[in-house]
Amino acid sequence: MRAAPAPSFVASPIAAVVDVEVIRGNRARSDAAPDLLIEIPHGATTTADFRAVESLLQSPLPAALVDFFHVNTDAGAPELAVAVARCFVALEPSRTVAILRCRVPRTFMDCNRRIDASAEDFKAGKVTPGLMPWITAPDDRALLRARYDAYVGAVRAAVAATMPTGAMLMLHTYAPRTVDVEVDADIVTNLRRAYEPAVEPTWPLRPEIDLIGRGLDGTSYLPGAVVDALRVTMTAAGVTVADGDTYPLHPSTLAWDHATAWPGRTLCMEVRRDLVADPFDPFAEMRIGESKVARIATPLAEALRRWW
Repeated sequence: MRAAPAPSFVASPIAAVVDVEVIRGNRARSDAAPDLLIEIPHGATTTADFRAVESLLQSPLPAALVDFFHVNTDAGAPELAVAVARCFVALEPSRTVAILRCRVPRTFMDCNRRIDASAEDFKAGKVTPGLMPWITAPDDRALLRARYDAYVGAVRAAVAATMPTGAMLMLHTYAPRTVDVEVDADIVTNLRRAYEPAVEPTWPLRPEIDLIGRGLDGTSYLPGAVVDALRVTMTAAGVTVADGDTYPLHPSTLAWDHATAWPGRTLCMEVRRDLVADPFDPFAEMRIGESKVARIATPLAEALRRWW
C-alpha cells in the first residue's frame, strides 16, 4: 500500500478546513478515482484544532468551552479511518481509498448539518445544532460559514469522483453514554455534573457500533450485504452492532443527502469512543490505542469488501 497526493478530481486539501489523504493498494493505478471514500465530518479532534478557531472569534464563549469540545468531538475517528483504509487496500490491492477529514470544530459549526434546519429539526434528529448558539458575532458567522461551504464543496467533489461505482463510509465515534444536556451557555457546567462519578453510570449505555441508515419512516438506506457481513465479522471480534438505536438518519444532517442520493452505496456508522480511546476521558484530548483501533478496523475493512 502507498499514500499519494490527492488527485485534483477527488478534492484538494484546504488549510484549517479539510485534510485529504489517498491510500492506494500496491496494484492500484496512480490516477485511479477512489473506490472507497471515507468522510470524517467531525475530524477536528485535537485541542489545537479548537484553540486555532477559538483565537479568531469575537463572540463571547462559555467558560472552559474546550471541555464540551472534547466530550462532543469524534476522537479516534481519524485514526480508525486510516487503519480501515490500510487494511482495506491490503485485502484489495487494486483499490484506492480517499479520506476526507474535516478540521472545523463542531463546537462552533457542524459540517454534517443542514445549516438552515430549524431547532425542531435538530431535536427530531436527536443531534446538536449546525451553528452553535454562542456564535453571535456576524464576522464569526461569516468565517465559519465560509469554512463550512468549503468543506461541503470538497466532500461533494469527492463523492462525485467516487460514485456510482464506488462507495462511501461516513465514520463517527460517540461517547459511551447518552447524556441529556441542553446545548446552551451552561453546557460545560451541566456536562461536568453529568459526568460526576455517581451520575455518569445512570445515563443509558450506547451500542458499541450503531449504523445510522434508517429514516423516521423506517426506510433503510443501508447496504444490506455489507451490513450482513459486518455483523458476522464484528461478532467474531466480540463487538455488537445495532441498527439505528441511537439516532435516525435525518434530513437535518448532510449524511441524509449522501445516503438518499446513493442508497446502498453509503454507510454511516458510530463507534463507541471507549472502544478506541486508551483510556476514555471525556474532558481531555484522548490517546487512541493502536491495538484497540485494529480490533475495529480489521473486521470493518473485511465487511466493506462486500460492496464489490
